[in-house]
Amino acid sequence: MANHGMHPTRLFKKPEELAQAFEEYKQSLKDEAKNWPKIQYVGKDGNKVTDYPVMPYTLEGFKRFCRVKYGEVDHYFKNTSDYYTDFGPICSCIKEEIRENQIIGGLMGFFNPSITQRLNNLKETTETTTTANVRILNVDPLDDSADNSVKKDLQP
Repeated sequence: MANHGMHPTRLFKKPEELAQAFEEYKQSLKDEAKNWPKIQYVGKDGNKVTDYPVMPYTLEGFKRFCRVKYGEVDHYFKNTSDYYTDFGPICSCIKEEIRENQIIGGLMGFFNPSITQRLNNLKETTETTTTANVRILNVDPLDDSADNSVKKDLQP
């Protein structure tokens, strides 16, 4: 039975609030990148340069972020008891943006392409067909008559 009312304990009352939480999550990843510095020494003088990686978006990371900051949000994505139907479009947009981020990051070499493919159910399939013709020879290894005929032809 569909229930199109509002859940009484909703964390987010409007889809825009969930969208804002996703924007906060993306900003938090920029801050998280600072925990993973890449230090390089460049130029003829070996100047120290610190660079920070691009952090991938993940749905699990977003859910964890929300759980810590706001509370559980999994039911918004699952539409538990049809209480969250009005959040369907923003949940789809969030999932699509996460997937796009991972795919582009994999294509551009920022993220591991193999993991990106697995996370997004992308796989390259190669079909190989091998055809083999097997000839079975009935040769008796103890019968040297074939060798003798060759040797006899060579004798004067």
